[in-house]
Amino acid sequence: MPELELDLVDMDNKKVGTVALAAAVFDVKIREHLVQQYVNLQMATRRRGTASTKSNKGDLHGSGAKPWRQKGTGRARAGTTRSPIWRGGMTVFGPTPRDYSFKMSRKSKKLALSSVLTDRLRANKIQVVKELSLAAPRTKDAVALLKKLGLPSKTLFLLHQKNSNLELAVRNLPQVDVLSVDGLNVYDILMHEKIVCTPEALKKVEERLN
Repeated sequence: MPELELDLVDMDNKKVGTVALAAAVFDVKIREHLVQQYVNLQMATRRRGTASTKSNKGDLHGSGAKPWRQKGTGRARAGTTRSPIWRGGMTVFGPTPRDYSFKMSRKSKKLALSSVLTDRLRANKIQVVKELSLAAPRTKDAVALLKKLGLPSKTLFLLHQKNSNLELAVRNLPQVDVLSVDGLNVYDILMHEKIVCTPEALKKVEERLN
């Protein structure tokens, strides 16, 4: 398939060349249903599923004896004091601990990721920087970098290897995140206005998805 090109800039936002992008990853048919399914998968995986109610007799304390005889008392028939209609009784159809997660095939996940990357590229929301490095893990240095590169407040830095200074520098910026290529996912891409990466990170993304 033909390749695409994207400008390569330095940390002062000056163009220093171009990088080629694999069309098989960054120029595919956008499959919205797979994107939605992937996001639902991520949201479901994060649900704790610990909500619990006393929904059977074994969950309750108390005797299992019949509270009074069946006939002759003038009262309604009752077989247990733990009936749902009694105070302190069972809960009918109440929530119980469960696992909300489900599975997607590896191929579907790759297609979903390629779809959102294609969408971001077409919307000019991917920026490639020759190098991402900070001399010290200071928030003001991260803010200065964002300003130099003309980046919005919701920015995702995509790295091919650990960068402690950058990770610590953006920690106090609530809408800026740093993510490794191995952890790349649909939800984080959609939640940020701009994706900033290095040529090495792009190559690693292509190796993962192509």
